[in-house]
Amino acid sequence: MSGLRSPLARMRGLGSAKEGSAHWWAQRVTALALAPLTLWFVFGLVARLGAPPGDVTLWVADPTVTVLLIALLVATFHHAQLGLQVVIEDYVHREATKLALLLAVKAACWLLCAAGVLAVVRIAFMVQAVYVFGRG
Repeated sequence: MSGLRSPLARMRGLGSAKEGSAHWWAQRVTALALAPLTLWFVFGLVARLGAPPGDVTLWVADPTVTVLLIALLVATFHHAQLGLQVVIEDYVHREATKLALLLAVKAACWLLCAAGVLAVVRIAFMVQAVYVFGRG
């Protein structure tokens, strides 16, 4: 394939940054993780339709559910960041705008993920505290 490049391009050594395949694999792995996690989450919520909010809180506080919810949040926001990065890189042509958008998307995904994980952990610890220390 290097025969198709101009002599100047061959001399400069410009071309692939060699990171595309890692990005591609990360998107596929997060998508693969999201499929069962999303189905589990939706079925878990549907099973609790009409239940009192306390039942859902107790469900979230279960250690297995807590870990799976955190995995769902991390996979969701990482997958979203990867996908938005591709869109920005493909369709935004001004370098300054592209860099600003990439940084904003990455920061937003990290902050939203951290907020979600913090909420799940807080629910889990609050329920455990109620059982250990009582309501008063």
